[in-house]
Amino acid sequence: MRNILLAVLLTVLLFPEPKAAAYATPEYQDAAFHESAALSGERVRLDVSCLEQGYVAVSAYSDMRLKFQVVKDEITYNYDLPSNGVPGIFPLQGGSGNYRFRVMENVVDKKYSELYSFTCDVYLENEFVPFLRPSTYVNYSRDSACVRKAAELAAGAADELGFVGSVYDFVCSGVTYDREKAATVKSGYLPAPDETMSSGKGICFDYAALAASMLRSQGIPTKMVFGYVAPQGLYHAWNMFYTPQSGWVTVSFEVRGDSWTRMDLTFSANGADADFIGDGSNYSDVYYY
Repeated sequence: MRNILLAVLLTVLLFPEPKAAAYATPEYQDAAFHESAALSGERVRLDVSCLEQGYVAVSAYSDMRLKFQVVKDEITYNYDLPSNGVPGIFPLQGGSGNYRFRVMENVVDKKYSELYSFTCDVYLENEFVPFLRPSTYVNYSRDSACVRKAAELAAGAADELGFVGSVYDFVCSGVTYDREKAATVKSGYLPAPDETMSSGKGICFDYAALAASMLRSQGIPTKMVFGYVAPQGLYHAWNMFYTPQSGWVTVSFEVRGDSWTRMDLTFSANGADADFIGDGSNYSDVYYY
């Protein structure tokens, strides 16, 4: 018996059970305005040095209201652009191809004239890079509180889907819908993910931006989507994330391998039933950020 116990002890010491696999967080992907690399125009600085990484950055000055347009094929994205020189960072969500970037200046009422324009071909490193970095709409940094929390959740996750599930649970349990804010929010509003996390309140835009910030910061390609939800025709924001894994079920629709998957944290956190969320077929995507 003594020899048997000694043999068992030696086996445990020499051949310990392998540790469960853990999610290996990839290198943090940042986005920034590079002043030294920017093209100069009349009161405009356009940084196209990181197009292959999925974004364009711009800074401009004006006494009037400014907008920035990202145009590819027949699709135009219109963004409010600060007129005090604060840079904006915007994704190239249309993939590789020919883009036109326009800075538009308000002249009277709702009419704008072109202040600056630049056209070029873009070749993305891959289809995911626009959705792995911060931007004006998904605004976070390496030091953001939501990024630190995401890193904590990722460290305890077995794999990508385990991490996504942890973020899903964290946001659903920690944020409630702010009906007062929804009734009074102004055009041009941009979310602050850290503020959403600390206040525990937000509208759909806030939910989607917080989830996208946390997931992107830990290497999960995540889209913030604006569109309509049937049957009410509700204009709404939600997320789509990508992972090559499969077999995980959340928000009442299945994650399929090698495909983008919807995740609606606003409805999930606030008790929408499975019949409403369904399999995602009642969602109509309009814009991706």
